[in-house]
Amino acid sequence: MNTTVTVALAAGALVVLVAAVALRLADRLGLPSLLIYLALGVALGESGLGVEFEDVALTQTLGVAALVVILAEGGLTTRWNDVRRAIGPGVTLATVGVAVSVVVTAAIGVWLLDLPWGLALLLAAVVSSTDAAAVFASLRRLPLPRRVTASLEAESGLNDAPVILLVAVLSEALTGERAGPWWLVGVLVGAELLGGAVIGVLVGFAGALLLRRVALPLAGFYPLATLALCVLAFSTASLLHTSGFVAVYLCGVVLGNAALPHRSASIGFAEGMASLAQIGLFVLLGLLVSPERLPGAVLPALVVGGALLLVARPLSVVLSLLWFRFPPAQQAFISWAGLRGAVPIVLATFPIAAAVPGATRVFDTVFVLVVVFTLVQGWSLPWVARRLGVAAPLTAREVQVEAAPLDELDADLLQLTVPPGSRLHGVYLPELRLPEDAAVVLIVRDGQSFVPGPTTRLMRGDQALLVSARRSRPEAERRLRAVSRAGRLATWRGESGAATETD
Repeated sequence: MNTTVTVALAAGALVVLVAAVALRLADRLGLPSLLIYLALGVALGESGLGVEFEDVALTQTLGVAALVVILAEGGLTTRWNDVRRAIGPGVTLATVGVAVSVVVTAAIGVWLLDLPWGLALLLAAVVSSTDAAAVFASLRRLPLPRRVTASLEAESGLNDAPVILLVAVLSEALTGERAGPWWLVGVLVGAELLGGAVIGVLVGFAGALLLRRVALPLAGFYPLATLALCVLAFSTASLLHTSGFVAVYLCGVVLGNAALPHRSASIGFAEGMASLAQIGLFVLLGLLVSPERLPGAVLPALVVGGALLLVARPLSVVLSLLWFRFPPAQQAFISWAGLRGAVPIVLATFPIAAAVPGATRVFDTVFVLVVVFTLVQGWSLPWVARRLGVAAPLTAREVQVEAAPLDELDADLLQLTVPPGSRLHGVYLPELRLPEDAAVVLIVRDGQSFVPGPTTRLMRGDQALLVSARRSRPEAERRLRAVSRAGRLATWRGESGAATETD
């Protein structure tokens, strides 16, 4: 066996294991995990263990691949009932907000750092994108109003695409390549974003139909197929010269909200793959940086980061959310929660790969900016939420229903767990009022399984198996959700079992 491959596999396994342990430490200390991963990469690099790595093109390629997985996971874990009311704010923040941030940040860079306008615009464009991995990881730990969380998630999922196109256009302009008149560039960018959105939605719906109709031989194939469909959406959109990043995110949203077999397992698999992608990406970026150059980038990073955080970002949020009736406190939190992470550092490799003059300075500045301001913003988010009064009260967990197909019977096998706080506790099975062709066939309680009867009551922590005719499955799931929220008299209380929407 090739010794180099064996050593590389062993090193990769050790890095993942160390990163997993470090994540636990980061949670206990309140540190954003990306800082741990970056530090691990720096420790392995030329100033640490001496690993030499200068391949910018490979970093860019692997970075894009990692972002595809991260965006797919973000889409799969996004609830449509939350995001549909936030899609307007999210799109506006990802377009108008980005434009305002770039112009204001660049102007301050020219004024305070005496940067040329071209380089200032490039640096501002690189740091203007909020990071999907950082936003998804940080916000889902906080009890926030769903509209606020969904707006930030939609922004971070959609703003990568216009920023990547903007960075590419500016890089071409700074290297002397003709990018065309500004209005034509704007039209092309808009067309690429719209085309990516259409392709992502179409692949998502076609993939959901395929997974519901085709019985795969192994349950483990469903998570693989779900993630593969998201990657296919990215590849198809990119090959058709539209935005693959918009496509992969929207494809994930469609698939994540469809009634798919083994949906929970698929989402869990995507979360694991996204974590692995984050670890690999941040370690790789830590390896690429040269620590001896970073002290000279501290002042520009503080100036640009301060301008972005304190001036450009608040102004972009106010102008973007002007028509969406967000309270001032929520606007202030959205402004502060515009986290930067891997995306700006990956984008900073684009000018280096294109041989843009001053690109190394941009990369070092962005690296320091991300480290410093991720530490400041990530650590302070819970405190800021409390001070602004935007933290929402904790609610009981929603009942989760997992499904597997029984194609020969034209039926589905459903699995549910009665969560703490659920009003399913104490409900007799006949009181569930399930459709006539749906029934609870097995209950597992305290490690013991039994076949229930008419006098069996559900208890907290119970795991139950149900069999439902495929046509009745949506009605059975709605009924289970309704009783979980409102109890046996859910219908009388007006509870339909639809997803809740909390302001």
